[in-house]
Amino acid sequence: MAAPETSVEILDVNRRYHDVAAAEYDAKWGVDFGAVGRAQVLGKVAKLLGPSAGPFARSLEIGAGTGYFTLNLMQAGVVEAGVCTDVSPGMLEALDANAERLGLDVETVACDAADLRFHDEAFDLVLGHAVLHHLPELDRSFAEFARVLRPGGMLLFAGEPSRRGDRIASVPKRAGLAAAPLWRRLVRARAADDASGPCEHGTPGDHTLEGMVDVHAFTPDELERHAAAAGFADVRVRGEELLANWFGWFNRTVEASAVHADIPFGWFRFAFRGYLLLQRIDRTVLEPHLPAAGFYNLMLAARKPG
Repeated sequence: MAAPETSVEILDVNRRYHDVAAAEYDAKWGVDFGAVGRAQVLGKVAKLLGPSAGPFARSLEIGAGTGYFTLNLMQAGVVEAGVCTDVSPGMLEALDANAERLGLDVETVACDAADLRFHDEAFDLVLGHAVLHHLPELDRSFAEFARVLRPGGMLLFAGEPSRRGDRIASVPKRAGLAAAPLWRRLVRARAADDASGPCEHGTPGDHTLEGMVDVHAFTPDELERHAAAAGFADVRVRGEELLANWFGWFNRTVEASAVHADIPFGWFRFAFRGYLLLQRIDRTVLEPHLPAAGFYNLMLAARKPG
């Protein structure tokens, strides 16, 4: 399949891939809704909005996936009422299941970020995690974020790949691909067949669209310009995670080459604990001193004037 070019094609590829990925998404990316997950999400919010952010009466998450940000923020009391959007019905079904399991009441709406189905000034916070780089129409999307925010409302996005960080990440990905056959033998895992497996939405082959869903990597200036062009004030961008992402991308690459059920629990424990350790080093040693553009992830915060 050729790489998508139009907005319609990009949205369709994202919907199809995320529909079939939804069932295994939390396990693949280590999404957690317990104390560890809340600490991770609150740490990201604190970096941008301070340690005492919120509570926000009503929030809107863009590209919410299975609910990692909103559900953890609701459990922590930072968000009182959450609304979640995504182009993928499969992801929203997984989110609804997570919310029910956690005893949380969340509204989910399948829609495009460039055409939000909400009234003007309906939210106190618009947020997202690892979503802006999937959106084909960024200027229209940022204009929509501003429209649905109340005056004084906050904008917060985290987990966006930096252009330099994306290039750097190709090194551990290539290393992971090269090491995968030996790694599978060591952990006694069978090779995965990306074109097979059950799925409720789409076709099994849609798993192979993963390499087509990312359409942007950013510089800090680019994110600032998008927010400023939509009328936001107090725009700030910072970098996050370097060593942790090198480690994480290598691990995710080798894991993706194997049947998930074959991978020993001990490996996942090692990978997760190693990631948290390197994340602490990034946060305490590197992030305060290096320019934002050098990190893998960029974070954006801004305020709607009023």
